Amino acid sequence: MSDEFKQKASKPTLVMLHGLLGDRHDWAGVSDGLEGVDCLALDLPGHGENHRVQTATFEAFHYWLTDTLVTHGIRRYCLLGYSLGGRLALYHASRQPLDLAALWLESAHPGLATSERPARIAHDERWATRFEQEPIEGVLTDWYQQPVFSDLTEAQRRRQIQRRLANHGPAVANMLRATSLGKQPSQWAWLANTSLPVSYFSGLRDAKFHKLASRLAARAPHLRHITLEGGHNLHFELPEALSQQLNAWYGLLE
Repeated sequence: MSDEFKQKASKPTLVMLHGLLGDRHDWAGVSDGLEGVDCLALDLPGHGENHRVQTATFEAFHYWLTDTLVTHGIRRYCLLGYSLGGRLALYHASRQPLDLAALWLESAHPGLATSERPARIAHDERWATRFEQEPIEGVLTDWYQQPVFSDLTEAQRRRQIQRRLANHGPAVANMLRATSLGKQPSQWAWLANTSLPVSYFSGLRDAKFHKLASRLAARAPHLRHITLEGGHNLHFELPEALSQQLNAWYGLLE
C-alpha cells in the first residue's frame, strides 16, 4: 500500500446532508472543489432516491444514518449539514457516535426555547398539509417567498422552484412533520460543552441565521464561526468558499 493511499485512507469521509426539498446533488459544487477528500452526499429520507423512506423522529433518523454509514462501509467520518440537514447532523452528533471526527453546520438552528415550540409545530403543520394536498409548484412558489429566502433574486427563486418540482409532496410533508424545529431537542448546551470540533457557516446577507450563529459562538467559545459574503444557502451560492474551508481543515490532518 502506497504512502499516498494510506494517507487518504486515514482521513475521515465527509458525509453531506442537504436541506428540506433538496437532494444529494445539491453538494456537487462543494465536492468538485475538494482535494483528496472522500465524500458521500446522501438523499435524506423523503427526498430523492429515498423519497419512500420515512423517519418519524430525530432519534429514528440517528439510527437510519448510523445504519446507512455501515451499509456504505464508512467508519471514521465528518458531517456537513445545511438547514434541515444541519439540524439532523447536530442531533446525530449529540448522540456522541465514536467515529465522528468533526461537525460542520450551515445555516442550521440549534433549537428553540420550549415556549416557542408549539407555534413552530403549528407553522410546520400548515406547510405539511399544503405539501400533502396541493400541487407542488404552487406550494413551492409560496415557500420561497418566506423571509429566510429574502436574499434570493427573482431569477434564483425561479431556479430553485424548478429544481424542486421533482419532490413528492406527501413525502416532504412526512419529513417536515417528523423533523419540525418545534420537535427538535435544544442543542445549545451540548454545543457549548462538546469537545468535538464544530464549525458553523453563516452568510452576512442572512440576517436571522448570522445573528443566531453569532449568539451561538458567544455561548460556545470552542465553536468556529465562519462568516461568508452570502445568504442562507451558501453551498449553492459560494461552493468554492466552503470547499476552501474544508480543504484547509483536512490539510491539517496530513
